[in-house]
Amino acid sequence: MKTTKSSPQRRETAEMVFALMRQGLSAFKACKHAGVPQSTFSRWMDEDAKLAEEYARAREDLIEHIAAETLEIADQPVGSTDNGATDSGAVQDKRLRVDTRKWLLSKLAPKKFGDKLELTGDPDRPLAIQKIERVVVK
Repeated sequence: MKTTKSSPQRRETAEMVFALMRQGLSAFKACKHAGVPQSTFSRWMDEDAKLAEEYARAREDLIEHIAAETLEIADQPVGSTDNGATDSGAVQDKRLRVDTRKWLLSKLAPKKFGDKLELTGDPDRPLAIQKIERVVVK
């Protein structure tokens, strides 16, 4: 990664992208809104260490925004149909929106939001690791 001084216009555009990301837009959508191709924006990050650091912080803020948005969606009450029953379509819509965000969070920040896999053994019969070798004879 190079450390080059960015132009005032580049910095202003990048700051607009970062602000939009902090409001919940993906980097792709933020770049589109700011009028800069994502490939150009990515090149800027490769060329300027300071911009890359700011991008990393904006990305973390975006991840936290998605997590907060997931809770908001889950906490919203589900409407009822005309006969007073719970609107199953609204339930399915909510489930899809929450599940999509949960999946995205598990990919963007797997250490924080991913599924944990913990292997433990019985104290009387601990897990054993065996090395298996295969010999091929012709």
